[in-house]
Amino acid sequence: QVQLVESGGGLVQAGGSLRLSCAASGFTFSTYLMAWFRQAPGKRRDLVATIDSDGSTNYADSVKGRFTISRNNAKNTLYLQMDSLKPEDTAVYYCHGDRVPYNYWGQGTQVTVSS
Repeated sequence: QVQLVESGGGLVQAGGSLRLSCAASGFTFSTYLMAWFRQAPGKRRDLVATIDSDGSTNYADSVKGRFTISRNNAKNTLYLQMDSLKPEDTAVYYCHGDRVPYNYWGQGTQVTVSS
């Protein structure tokens, strides 16, 4: 069955770095648009970054220049390198895969940035 399993979250001080991973299985990962979303307590789930099957990327303005999304199709894995972290980056981060008419979500990984 389809699985997206995030890892790499944790507690980090402001200015620090974390690298999130998302291991995918059960679908043709290389053909999907992949993305990272995040949701802070009491707020909506927001798009952080996307990477298409051709490797093209897009970022939310709030993370441009600090976060880098990448994928390894041979390993069926999505990554999010997060540098210069800020307290406002604190959220649960979710991996998402999309190819019409299908879309899949991971269970999320908590990222907490202390000031």
